[in-house]
Amino acid sequence: MHSSAAQRSARLSTAPGVYFLTLGCPKNEVDSDRMKAAVLGSAFGVTEDPDAADIVVVNTCSFIQDATEESIQAILDVAASWLPRREARRLVVAGCLPSRYGVDLAEAMPEVDAFVPVTEEAALIDVLERLTGISDTATGAVPQPGASSPPSCPPRTVSGPSAYLQVSDGCHRRCSYCAIPTIRGPYRSRPLDEILEEARLLVAHGTREIVLIGQDTSSYGRDLHAGVRGSTHALTLADLVRAIARVEGLDWLRLMYVQPDGITHELLHAMASEPVVCHYLDMPLQHSSRHVLKGMHRRGSAAEFLRLIGHIRSVLPDVVLRTSLIAGFPGETADDVRGLIHFLEAARLDYAGVFSYSPEEGTPAAVMPGLPPKRTRLRRAQRVRDVADRIGFEKAASRVGDVVDVLVEGTDDEGAIVGRWRGQAPEVDGLVLIDRGESGEIVKARVVDSLGYDLEAEVT
Repeated sequence: MHSSAAQRSARLSTAPGVYFLTLGCPKNEVDSDRMKAAVLGSAFGVTEDPDAADIVVVNTCSFIQDATEESIQAILDVAASWLPRREARRLVVAGCLPSRYGVDLAEAMPEVDAFVPVTEEAALIDVLERLTGISDTATGAVPQPGASSPPSCPPRTVSGPSAYLQVSDGCHRRCSYCAIPTIRGPYRSRPLDEILEEARLLVAHGTREIVLIGQDTSSYGRDLHAGVRGSTHALTLADLVRAIARVEGLDWLRLMYVQPDGITHELLHAMASEPVVCHYLDMPLQHSSRHVLKGMHRRGSAAEFLRLIGHIRSVLPDVVLRTSLIAGFPGETADDVRGLIHFLEAARLDYAGVFSYSPEEGTPAAVMPGLPPKRTRLRRAQRVRDVADRIGFEKAASRVGDVVDVLVEGTDDEGAIVGRWRGQAPEVDGLVLIDRGESGEIVKARVVDSLGYDLEAEVT
């Protein structure tokens, strides 16, 4: 938390408390963090205790049907168990769910006081003021220096050693299974100077690792032009990586959501030449069958992806690779699944998130013929997942004996000290259990054992 915001929160001890319940992906976490920062710069306060809150903001996910159902259930739970406990409480629903369903959602959930779509989250304070009748003017609150920033580059409240940094929003791709363009709109890169300002702010407040995220980080700059290297050209992810990597005090820089067609020779060499950049790539492949990918409105094939992976490893021999895969897409055959498994055996990826296809209302794939039964989709996904996990476990076990840098994150629920090495992204790739270390430290440790994707190491 910014010190000025903390002072203001303490001074306004009677300010209505806002509790954030965040569902879904890291992009939602960043959105919630920005909204929290805006609240801390207003007449309201943030609380981590829902029982103490006057307002709950549920930041929802609606990427797939399961996420939509989880979000709806969370809203109903808050409405049933939290709202009635005290008079004048308010429930606000933000994020992807209102962006996707709009008026229909408002009619179905009269217990919700306000809906804030993704594109209107910067106006959250206006919504809260309208619901409560409280404003900076009404409270006599005086903004503290540094408590707020222009809406285009909001402050952050992250205080841990790792932080997500969103470089873009929306998507220009039209993958047939995906509702993201409907939810978040067209692709929009954030200006480079804004991103750098936020990166410096994060590092100044103790962040040691920055994780770049967006719907498609590889398309960064396609809608921006700037004078770089003495000429005007479209900015690229490679330009962004070089710029952030030179932020003073940053230790690790990690790239997520890099589409395979955006992994250029320039990007790989930028990663190789900047010491703070983790040799780690998250590249969503989704499948290896050319005809399944065509149905997804994506390009590629097993052979093309294997050539790309070979090229990546030729430039970054120690690279760690993650992907995401969908099984059970309309038109997928048993041969396609066998081909996907053969591809995984050949590619030897470190991590793979495997999902069964979920028909999403309003997407082209939802009405495509040849949809396998749900049971078949789940069975195929589990079969692919089992292979991916076996390979991933073998890759993790092969690291026993290695000495790695570990970013200490704190302790787990059982009190063990945990962290991550450069080959593990936050929340998705497992942890390193170590024998000693303080949160925020980067220590050298020798890997002595593995358990699935988790590693056990001793500080050297």
